[in-house]
Amino acid sequence: MPARRHMAGLLKLAILIAIIVAGNLLTRGIIDGLDMDIRPSNEPMLHQIIMTSMVAYILLMAIPFVPGVEIGLALMMILGPKIVPLVYGCTLISLSLAFMAGRLLPEKSITRFLREVHLVKAAAFLESCHGLGAEQRLARLVDKSPRRWVPWLLKHRYLTLMLAINLPGNMVVGGGGGLALMAGMSRMFSIHRYILTVAVAISPIPLFLVIFGDRIANWPI
Repeated sequence: MPARRHMAGLLKLAILIAIIVAGNLLTRGIIDGLDMDIRPSNEPMLHQIIMTSMVAYILLMAIPFVPGVEIGLALMMILGPKIVPLVYGCTLISLSLAFMAGRLLPEKSITRFLREVHLVKAAAFLESCHGLGAEQRLARLVDKSPRRWVPWLLKHRYLTLMLAINLPGNMVVGGGGGLALMAGMSRMFSIHRYILTVAVAISPIPLFLVIFGDRIANWPI
């Protein structure tokens, strides 16, 4: 039975890795497909490509370790300020979907998966948090954390999330989709505050492009 459970865990892990690899390949293919001339004659096709890209962007960015954000950045760079509000809205939808997916994942299923891949300590800690409210979970995490900066980050978790989303190299911890998924799985973020936090966190680049995008495009090269 333990061997069968371990094999089930490895199979699930292999499926997750396959999804991540496929997501990365699809992201690169979409970005390459956006490299096209913009002319009045191909405007209908361009509109279809943009809509398809935005749907793919929402789905891909929600997957941990998939750099789907590059699709949004590519669209903003190619089409300029006029596409920025659409990309911003799709980014917020994507990170909200990843958060809700984390919230809806049964804790028992997560614990079972951790045990199947032999992450016994993580599974045991998660089991000890079953049924606890957000503040009780926070207290337990603070109690188990090193007595330095980690407790402060946990207590100011919304600010920490905001900084982590904008941190260069956050792909190491799953990127925006991974952070959103973990935030949902933690059950320590309220839905409304999470959405507000993310809405602020993802706004700097879109605001910059809306205000200065046309000026940047007209700069002499």
